[in-house]
Amino acid sequence: MCGIAGVFVGASNRFDEAELRAPIELLAHRGPDDHGSHVADGAGLAHTRLSIIDLEGGHQPLFDEDGQLALVANGEIYNFVELRDDLKRRGRRFATRSDSETILQAYAEHGRELLPHLHGMFAFALHDARRKELIVARDRLGIKPLYYACLPDRFVFASEIKALLPLLPHPPRVHAPALAQYLMNQFSTGEETIFEGVHRLPPATAIAVDSGLNLRRWTYWSPLEVRTRDISFEEAAEEFESLMQTVMQEHMRSDVPYGLFLSGGVDSAVLLAMLHRYQSRPVRTFSVGFVSETLESELDEAQFIAEHFGADHTPLSLDRQQVFHRLPHSVWANDDLMRDYATLPTSILSQRAGQELKVVFSGEGGDEAFAGYGRYRSSAIERLVKDLRASGSGGFRTRGQIKPRWARRLFGPGLAEAARHVRTPFVDAWARAPEGWSFVQRAQYTDIVTALPDNLLLKADRMMMGFGLEGRVPFVDHRVVEFGLSLPDELKIRKGQGKLFLKHWAERFIPRDHLYKRKRGFYVPIQEWLSGSFLDDLERVLPRSPGIRAWFSEDGVAEVLRAQRKGSNATREVWSLLQFAIWHRLFVEAPGERPEPESNPLDWIG
Repeated sequence: MCGIAGVFVGASNRFDEAELRAPIELLAHRGPDDHGSHVADGAGLAHTRLSIIDLEGGHQPLFDEDGQLALVANGEIYNFVELRDDLKRRGRRFATRSDSETILQAYAEHGRELLPHLHGMFAFALHDARRKELIVARDRLGIKPLYYACLPDRFVFASEIKALLPLLPHPPRVHAPALAQYLMNQFSTGEETIFEGVHRLPPATAIAVDSGLNLRRWTYWSPLEVRTRDISFEEAAEEFESLMQTVMQEHMRSDVPYGLFLSGGVDSAVLLAMLHRYQSRPVRTFSVGFVSETLESELDEAQFIAEHFGADHTPLSLDRQQVFHRLPHSVWANDDLMRDYATLPTSILSQRAGQELKVVFSGEGGDEAFAGYGRYRSSAIERLVKDLRASGSGGFRTRGQIKPRWARRLFGPGLAEAARHVRTPFVDAWARAPEGWSFVQRAQYTDIVTALPDNLLLKADRMMMGFGLEGRVPFVDHRVVEFGLSLPDELKIRKGQGKLFLKHWAERFIPRDHLYKRKRGFYVPIQEWLSGSFLDDLERVLPRSPGIRAWFSEDGVAEVLRAQRKGSNATREVWSLLQFAIWHRLFVEAPGERPEPESNPLDWIG
């Protein structure tokens, strides 16, 4: 796992290699072990390295034999052993044992058709000096990030927005539609980001930039190609057993030790069972819970399943200050503005695991692949009513997360107009799904192309990489996603239960009581903590934030803070304002500042 950045000016322009220093420094957390850069023929490539495979020989950029191809890559190519053997049989000569070199050699062999050959999580940039072009590409599900901007005289890219900003001629403006999506949906999705002119490269997409800075893009994979199968549980279980064996054995390839983030849920328990099956030593596991008077902790459930498989387990119990004081650093690490309370404990888990490991497994994607969310099990009547109120997505994802009365009171004119279109990504995704798909499949697909890459996977990547920790997510392997999406509804859901296939399949090695308990999610007791003296101080400093003053109504901000004090539960609204104020400080008012892992959030407003 690494960080990449670069500039392509084409054949007729030049730039100074010194321009790559700032991106390298800003990506050092993603790659603390090594860094490198390369400038030639109008291209500048930068890389920061977290050494996982070929610890001694995997320095990047990587080059072919005659130096005409140069590559920087972030991620892991899980099938690099098989791909390397195939390429060697075709006459390709490797200079390293690095999995990333298979990208370079696959391009030398297959050209732009290399991408279907790669299994893994990746974002890369490859400069082809012969063709005088730069190619950037991203993995099928968007596990690894990549951002870019097209300027009149250059094309620039980076793994994170913070590393892209120094490559721009001037600070970009906040993009109102993305800000409205963050407020109403928890995250922004699609190609547009929180900054005008800064784009996400979509999952399963590649762009070729020629010497005239013309862009040609193509998509090399889509879940829309999946078709529903008429298959029994027994047939599906036999197929899935073989698939998971292949996926896990590929994901377990590493020259360094690895561990697992263990919650009280099904997905991480299945991963623990698989890791336990395929390795001889105890699995190193970590879990997190909260000191709370009102919420039940998942630590006991995680401890139970850890003991069941003989794991070497570390539970972390967090209090209010630990969580609150993690907020500035998590906002800095995310940089692509999003609101998910679980970023805070995930950040703390990542810091602790990163003290002894470089790789952890995590269960993201299991709910999307196997229909685990309750929103997939709404009744036909409920969907009809919701669709009448907000049409276009079959009654799925119809409501914003900010209460309508607060949106009316809080949003300034620019936000109010942008908020009218926040459902567009979900409506568009819903419309792309084949007509023959069921509601469940359409809902899965909509989440797979919106919330999965731009919320869950963003959170996992940024929180882990904020402490130089690589996250591996086997349920987001494209073969697992294809398998789960293809299953008929009756194998995945019934009233009161989701993810039925995965649970039934796992009964052979995980206790039934653990598999079929009610899904509670990864809760963080923010409402309990957003009170008392902290709220007193927040009422004093929040209205003074330049970002708050620019985008929100002064009266509305004061009103929502009073409502929270009176117990009206405006927690989500207050938290959204708090987080945006910190983000605005870090990326608009004073870009380049970096909070410590534990910082008082009030010190980072204004």
